[in-house]
Amino acid sequence: MASLLRWALRAGKQAPSPPHHFPRPGYRLPENAPPIEEEVFAHYSPSLFYPIRIGEVLNARYQVVGKLGYGSNSTVWLCRDLTAHSYVTVKVCNARSSENEIKAYTHLDSIKTNHAGRLLVRKLEDSFELNGTSGKFSCLVHKPLSVSLRHLRKKCLNERMPLPLLKATLVHILMALDFLHSEAHLIHTDLQEKNIILGLEDDSVLKAFENAERQDPSPYRSYGDRIIYRSRALEMPKKHGRPTITDFGEARFGQSEYDDDIQPFEYRAPEVIFAVPWSCKVDIWNVGVLTWDLFEGKNLFRTKGPDGEDSTPLHVAQMIALLGPPPTELLQRSPRISEFFDAEGKWKGLATIPQTSLEDLEENLHGEEKTRFLIFVRKMLQWNAEDRPSARELLEDPWFDKE
Repeated sequence: MASLLRWALRAGKQAPSPPHHFPRPGYRLPENAPPIEEEVFAHYSPSLFYPIRIGEVLNARYQVVGKLGYGSNSTVWLCRDLTAHSYVTVKVCNARSSENEIKAYTHLDSIKTNHAGRLLVRKLEDSFELNGTSGKFSCLVHKPLSVSLRHLRKKCLNERMPLPLLKATLVHILMALDFLHSEAHLIHTDLQEKNIILGLEDDSVLKAFENAERQDPSPYRSYGDRIIYRSRALEMPKKHGRPTITDFGEARFGQSEYDDDIQPFEYRAPEVIFAVPWSCKVDIWNVGVLTWDLFEGKNLFRTKGPDGEDSTPLHVAQMIALLGPPPTELLQRSPRISEFFDAEGKWKGLATIPQTSLEDLEENLHGEEKTRFLIFVRKMLQWNAEDRPSARELLEDPWFDKE
């Protein structure tokens, strides 16, 4: 028997690891405590979330170690793959919300390429379904990543990315986009700080995460047999991997143009706002806004009105302030032109156009360095999508050649 076991180990057929024991629950938050985690969403319903418990084993293979985060229709967990003896992340979402994401990952997996940008796009390692009382829940398994660009930026001085780090980050993002646009013919539509995550070079932070959960369990709220845990952050690793584009739940592929509503409100491209057919150039607009957010430490467009609600007129008024009035040809293609402009193409004044400019708003640079940066950003922030460079063209921009 001993010799057989040694042979199996040598052959790489190691038996599955036993589940680890999580000895006790954490602090139970009082019933009158404010909403936490996924509860904060206005549309929150328990039926949209599978009741995960730390310590349980999913699909007879993945033991839940702790909660990494949550979204409007999903939760994300660090798990131990008992079969492969490694850590993975498992995103648990209702089947309807994950359908498009699984299709996008399947499509990406079908692309055979040597493009360097492929390595900067997250891959789906496995998927399975869980049966809940309210239906089926899809689970997406990925290799663990480190911290998001938002987390990284928050650790920088004044919560602003230094210029060399910004340039290195953008090179990786643009390489990934070049692969997505030119070879996969896929549009991400949701590029923002939280969806670009650094690779993980050292899994010691994963072991530390599990040890912390076992020694100091996460606080939670309990409703009968349902538990909502507080997320636990990964430690900042000593060495960061390369930026990786993640979260393809809103991705589009299979057509050259689309006309549906996309993008987080403050990231919406002009053609999306004006209901004009759009293409992969919406991602380029996203990168322009994201570049500003990373370097300036704040959103380029402030879209919330006095009532706290997002306002399209306020958004458009700020665009006019920074980019000048939209070109006539764009407005003529828009079925929404009469909402914002009169018959002569003049702004109706639904919101005050701020007296400002990109030069006024940019606070980190001076002289020629500032001029070069704004020229680069303006190339992406064009009213007309066809005037924006492709990801490949941006990679060749002279701005990257100068410090």
